[in-house]
Amino acid sequence: MPPTGALARAASGTSWTSTDYQLASVRDHLARMEVDFRNANRAENAAQQPYPEPVWRPGDPTPKQKAKAEARELRKARKGYQQIVDMVLPA
Repeated sequence: MPPTGALARAASGTSWTSTDYQLASVRDHLARMEVDFRNANRAENAAQQPYPEPVWRPGDPTPKQKAKAEARELRKARKGYQQIVDMVLPA
């Protein structure tokens, strides 16, 4: 069985091959190099351009999953803040 065959991809849990991962990596590096070039050649008073988000890869959280995790962290932080306020302020 070839390591890039359908059975191997099914066993790994993703349809991406090593070539797909390499292409995603190349795309990320090229995007960063483009931003570096633009920032190096920008006008003196122009704002620096931020790096782009990397390409999604299997195993990474989806944007929806990221949003849910951020909302969960915000709720947790708010709850912790409220507990501190309740301890400090008289009832």
